[in-house]
Amino acid sequence: MFSVEEVRLNKNGWQNWSGSVSSTPSGVAYPRSVEEVVSLVKQCAAKGTRLRVVGSGHSFTGLVQTDELMVSLDLLQGVESVDMDEGTATVWAGTKLKRLGEELFEHGVAQENLGDINAQSIAGAVSTGTHGTGIGFGSLSTQLAGITAVTAAGEVVECSADRQPELFRAMRVSLGMLGIIVQVKLRVVPALPLRYESRRMPFDECLRQLERLKTENRHFEFYWFPYTNIAQVKTMNETEEKPGKPSRWNEWKVMAMENGVFWLLSEACRLFPGLCRPVSRLSAKGVPNVREVGYGHRLFATPRLVRFQEMEYNVPADAMKPVLAEIRSCVERNRFAVHFPIECRYVKGDDIWLSPAYRRDSAYIAVHMYRGMPYERYFACLEEIFQHHGGRPHWGKMHTMRAERLAAAYPMWNEFLRIREGLDPQGMFVNSYLSELIGIERKRLSPV
Repeated sequence: MFSVEEVRLNKNGWQNWSGSVSSTPSGVAYPRSVEEVVSLVKQCAAKGTRLRVVGSGHSFTGLVQTDELMVSLDLLQGVESVDMDEGTATVWAGTKLKRLGEELFEHGVAQENLGDINAQSIAGAVSTGTHGTGIGFGSLSTQLAGITAVTAAGEVVECSADRQPELFRAMRVSLGMLGIIVQVKLRVVPALPLRYESRRMPFDECLRQLERLKTENRHFEFYWFPYTNIAQVKTMNETEEKPGKPSRWNEWKVMAMENGVFWLLSEACRLFPGLCRPVSRLSAKGVPNVREVGYGHRLFATPRLVRFQEMEYNVPADAMKPVLAEIRSCVERNRFAVHFPIECRYVKGDDIWLSPAYRRDSAYIAVHMYRGMPYERYFACLEEIFQHHGGRPHWGKMHTMRAERLAAAYPMWNEFLRIREGLDPQGMFVNSYLSELIGIERKRLSPV
């Protein structure tokens, strides 16, 4: 029989990275093979036990919250193989993005795009629609060429664009509701040097140049600092320059200034909220001018040691300017106590049923609040703006949209639910948060 280890719980039980979600699971399982995952699922079905798969806890919502069984794929990590002719890599689902980048690099290949955090597992990242930036690139889910998963019936299924294409369109962003993804096949590209640049720019000027900045750069993103007219503009482009050793000065600035000093300033804002505006202005003035050449898996990610709560919405790409104008007016009118910059990125549209970028080129706008500071009113006011412009929430970030509104926002919503019902009629993979999210009754499981 497959053994289930007891969770090593702290006094708060399991917690996600930001501390916004906690639970006390009955146990945690660490399968070491596909066969053990199958055995585990069959045991749960026989006992009438629900389970949720946990990655690195970087979702801000209750996606994996459970008082039943929690499953970790931390022992299913690594690159299984790379097919240079096909341009694909077969990867175990629990592989953390940082490890994945390094192992792919050993083969001379890379993922074409990444987000700015590399702590997530690849399965968790694709299942929630995690993305980077660049008008020519979709989310990480669009890099999938194939998926191997274990269903609630304990069956191993494989899907791709050619094999069960309908299931593939549903499973690439599925919030863990269609089965346990155990292995993925990724499209990869040759690992080429990239030139990363960061600079300060007047926010109004950044908005005027949006079209040029987003089309002339392979990757482009910017941050607006509330209560200022300053933006940090980041770009990344292919280069023939040779990568040098990472600058120790740049590394020190990131760790000491963007994390250490910013944490101290954030604590001051938490204790004295009136400091938020001057701290935001101080942070804006401290935006570094950086130029560095390296490889993507080492340049995309930024250390995040200062913990926060986050909400992020996808809106049509053309809505970036008007949405930011309304946000700017809303923040200044309500005088919110916020000192975190607002993060703005672009993503290419796709055909994945529950992808926020489904059938539209998109702008993503993310707002943050330092952990321990009240965020509800700030997030609610901005969420109203996002939704007014046809916003769809990032699945791993805070939002209040539920079944009725989500069905209106996602054209293939009901088709996804049909697939889910067929694969998991009893809701083995559905916790209370997901039950409310998708609008189904969560019944007691019947042992089989």
